[in-house]
Amino acid sequence: MSTLGRVAVIGGGSWATALAKLLLTNCDRIEWYMHRQDRIDDFIRYRHNPVYLSDVTFDTERINFHSDINKACEAADTLVVAVPSPYFRSEADRITIDVSGKHIVSAVKGIVPEYNMIVTEYFASRFGCADDNLMVIGGPCHAEEVALERLSYLTIGCHDTDKSKAFADLLAGPKMKTIISSDVAGIEYSAVLKNVYAIAGGIVSGMKTGDNFMAMLVCNAIREIRRFVDAIAPMDRDICRSAYLGDLLVTAYSKFSRNHNFGSMIGKGYSVKAAQMEMAMVAEGYYGTKCIHEINEAGVRVDMPILDCVYSILYDRVTPRRALDRLAQTFT
Repeated sequence: MSTLGRVAVIGGGSWATALAKLLLTNCDRIEWYMHRQDRIDDFIRYRHNPVYLSDVTFDTERINFHSDINKACEAADTLVVAVPSPYFRSEADRITIDVSGKHIVSAVKGIVPEYNMIVTEYFASRFGCADDNLMVIGGPCHAEEVALERLSYLTIGCHDTDKSKAFADLLAGPKMKTIISSDVAGIEYSAVLKNVYAIAGGIVSGMKTGDNFMAMLVCNAIREIRRFVDAIAPMDRDICRSAYLGDLLVTAYSKFSRNHNFGSMIGKGYSVKAAQMEMAMVAEGYYGTKCIHEINEAGVRVDMPILDCVYSILYDRVTPRRALDRLAQTFT
C-alpha cells in the first residue's frame, strides 16, 4: 500500500472518472463518493459511469461506492476532490467528520465561489488541514484523452516532495507521465486562469477573428498568468513549464475544452445564458472570471486586460466585438 493509504475519489463527473481509472491501475481498491445513489446503482449494473466517459469500463469489484460523503472520507486516508467549483462548497460542507489529518488532493481547477479561495486554501481554513498534506493536480490533461488512453501529462504540486512523489506514483502508467512541483498555489491559480483565457480563445474562434489574433491572445495570456501568480504567490517559477503554459495551450485550443466551446458559442452570437443552457457540463471559467476579477480588484491589482475583457462580456454585457476591439489595442 502507498504511504498515502486508502484513496477516495470525491465526485462523479468526467475528471473524477478519469482519475479513478488512473488510480485503479496502481491501487488494489478505491473508495468513490457520488452524490446520487441511482448513478451508483447504474454504474455497478453496467460497469461504467452512466453519464460521463461511458466508454471507460471498470472492475467495480475493486470499488467501494458511497452516496454519503462522510463514509467515503472516513474509509480513506487520501481524498481526491474532483467536484466542479460551483458545487464544491455544497459538497465539502456535508463533511462533518474530522479530515484535518488526511491528505487532500484538489483536482477542482476552480475557485470556491463567494469565498474567492482556491480549494487547498479552503481545506486549510475550513477543516484545519496542514499545508504539507495539501496537494493539487495540474495539466495539461483532458479527461477525454485519458479515456482514449492517449499519452498525457500531469503535474502534482505539494510542499512535501515525498508526498507529491507518492501520489504521482499512484497516477503514473504507460500513457500517463507525472511531474512534481512545490508550487501549490501557483498551479491552482494558473488552472483557474487558463479556463478564463480558454473562454477568450473560444470567443476569438467563434468570431473567426483568425490565427494571428489567437496567437497574440495566448502569448499575452501567459504573461498575464505570470503577473497574477507572481503577485499572489511569489516564488521562483518557470511559467513555460507544462502546469502553466502547457495547461493554457491545451485548454485554449482543444475541442475537448468545455471553456473554449462555451466561449465559441458566445463568439457565434449566443447569450451567456443560452450558452450555459446548451453546455452539457460546467464551464469553470465563467465562475473563475468573476472570482479572479474580484481578487485582483480587491488588492492584487496587476494589469489583466484579457481577464477584464472576458469579464466585460460575461458580466457587463459588452458585445464581444467591442470588447475584442478594445483588447487588441493592449497587445504587445
